Amino acid sequence: MQELNLPVYEFRIKTEGSKKYIFDLVRKRFVLLTPEEWVRQHFIRYLTEEKKYPESLMAVEKQITLNGKLFRFDLLVYRRSGQPLLIAEFKAPGVKVSQETFDQVVRYNMALKVERIVVSNGLQHFVCEIDYKQNNYKYLREVPGF
Repeated sequence: MQELNLPVYEFRIKTEGSKKYIFDLVRKRFVLLTPEEWVRQHFIRYLTEEKKYPESLMAVEKQITLNGKLFRFDLLVYRRSGQPLLIAEFKAPGVKVSQETFDQVVRYNMALKVERIVVSNGLQHFVCEIDYKQNNYKYLREVPGF
């Protein structure tokens, strides 16, 4: 898999036939190793190891309903109180992070009202913090610690 603009981590990877699987610490199972999954697993490790976000407060690929439609987010991190804190959308390294990508995660956030949004393809990372009281947002250099 491609080297990413994230720290290097050791992963449990297994091969079955011609397919590779990576162990997901959040879902506690092996999942198909795709380029997007490679980015997600690196970012989960980055959040847990570098930024001290507890993996027990993370949800991966959960469905939400918005205006009667089902959507699936890539990663959601909760506060200890149970309120959503951070939502992340991941793309494969070969996929350019576009306005469409941001629109997708902002749509999810309409239902969740998180204060931190992350969009990453593993090479480029965009972090936004939303202030609902001031009704504005700002881009950050990096993900704040937990």
